[in-house]
Amino acid sequence: MSFERTPLVDGVATGVGVFLVFGTVTGLLPNPVYVRMVDRTVADYVFLAATAAFAAAFVYQRSLADRQVGDGLAVGGLAGGLLAFGCPVCNAVLLALFSSSALLTTFDPLRPVIGVASVAFFVAVLAYQRRRCGRC
Repeated sequence: MSFERTPLVDGVATGVGVFLVFGTVTGLLPNPVYVRMVDRTVADYVFLAATAAFAAAFVYQRSLADRQVGDGLAVGGLAGGLLAFGCPVCNAVLLALFSSSALLTTFDPLRPVIGVASVAFFVAVLAYQRRRCGRC
């Protein structure tokens, strides 16, 4: 039995992979290794799902395009999505730059704004990529 990779399979695999990996390392998907230090909210799950869906759509469109564009922009969208639903106190980079109290009082309330900006950014990247794709 042979398995043929298609653009759709690559996109779905990317989306599922992003959802599982990011959901695990941010504690949105409960696991015995990672403990989330802030409450899980519906918005966190929405931004996780949106980030995974946009990553899947990007990989699907990218595989159809004659010339791949926007890889760096997609990485920026993934990073923005991760900041939107990740636990700010658990993020070692943010914790090294700021204190935990600053993260909870200043950064945590901005996470929904970062999530909306990340989704808008990803929509723009997908629209940009689609305009340059002959087969999309």
